[in-house]
Amino acid sequence: MYENDYTYNTHSENQPAGLGPGPDMRFNPHPEKSPRKKNGGTGKKILMMICLGLFFGVFGGLGFMAATSATEFIRSGVAQAGFLQEPEEEILVEEVVEEATEVAEAISPAVSTEESLGNNYTAIVTDVTDVVNSVMPAVVSVNNNYTETYQYFGREFSNEGQASGSGIIVGENETELLIVSNYHVVYENDMLEVQFADGSMVEAQVKGSDPSMDLTVLAVALEDISSTTRANIAIAKLGDSDSLMVGEPAIAIGNAMGYGQSVTTGVVSALDRESSYYNGESEVNTTFIQTDAAINPGNSGGALLNIKGEVIGINSNKVGGDLIEGMGYAIPISAARPIIEELMLMETRIAVDEENRGYLGIYGMTVDEEYSEVFNIPQGVFITEVFAETGAYDAGLKYGDIITEFDGVDIYSMETLQKRLSFYQAGETVTLIIMSGDAMGGYAEKEVVVVLGEQPTEAAPPMPQN
Repeated sequence: MYENDYTYNTHSENQPAGLGPGPDMRFNPHPEKSPRKKNGGTGKKILMMICLGLFFGVFGGLGFMAATSATEFIRSGVAQAGFLQEPEEEILVEEVVEEATEVAEAISPAVSTEESLGNNYTAIVTDVTDVVNSVMPAVVSVNNNYTETYQYFGREFSNEGQASGSGIIVGENETELLIVSNYHVVYENDMLEVQFADGSMVEAQVKGSDPSMDLTVLAVALEDISSTTRANIAIAKLGDSDSLMVGEPAIAIGNAMGYGQSVTTGVVSALDRESSYYNGESEVNTTFIQTDAAINPGNSGGALLNIKGEVIGINSNKVGGDLIEGMGYAIPISAARPIIEELMLMETRIAVDEENRGYLGIYGMTVDEEYSEVFNIPQGVFITEVFAETGAYDAGLKYGDIITEFDGVDIYSMETLQKRLSFYQAGETVTLIIMSGDAMGGYAEKEVVVVLGEQPTEAAPPMPQN
């Protein structure tokens, strides 16, 4: 007798269908087997598709699983699909599972590796070592040495301090290495230093800035860089942020917390994210790339990269301070590129000794963004006094004029104007853009050429008001 070896006639005329064996049920010691196709037929193809689907469902959806557990999960899923009914089918399934595993391994991304978590579990980790090794020499640390002044009980005090940020090497000319960073990283500096990936440090100069986009280009004299360092630095390749897709990998490199270069990874969380923040002298309102790659103080000015190692953004700030995690912003490189290219062409200026600096000949006050909106006047420096026998007086500047540009650089505050003047000697000629009030109550733009004078030995008398 063969245990459980039955055949049933479930469609006897005397037995309603679906109620179990009827009177015609017979014992059959040698039941006939229906013909079975050889391995490699339609059944095998279906099995292969099921196994591959289950394989990627397990490893893609769960992220990690023990290999033995995954195999049992796949076999149970295949069984639920109607297979594993007979020993031959079990052999077929084992064969197909093995082939499906080989296919899955062959098409797995090259950037993914398995990291042991103990207890036979593994995690899929993105390997970005090749990208980091190629781009790290193009990222620098930027140290801003500044003097802070403050009032205490009517007395003025000052402290020297240092702030840290990051920068990206974007090009060079015959005499300079050019580095892009954030404007707020270099704002109000006494001296800037750039530290390369090999640890060497040299002084840098501001070549040009665009505060409205929070961008600046620094220049380092090639003669100040040792031959060893020059051999080990790289120029970053700029990518295309307009072609980014939400969810694609993102890599941030920068001088986080001023501790030196570090790397964080994540994804592009959102595109065209509108935000604003203070760059040191005015509000920056623009659209950013949002990423969950950690961006912390010191990362500002560093590189946000795609998986090919191309710069897709300039890390700018973190939203929410310590209260919010996973929301870092970067300036899209496609929007920044034309500004960077323009700043790279500007003349690099070195600060002039105070006694030799050019003198404009005005008093002024800052028209900030809030004041500009309330009183409907242009943002810049509002002239409150013009001194006689000065360059401003000779050029026809008068009370109420608003300076918005100085020698090609946008002016947003009195501090910005004074800082620009510190790079010009007496006798130099500069071009100003001013907004002058008209008879209709509005403002008209004018271009004014001014020859800077010498610093006065005593306070100059103001220009008589009409």
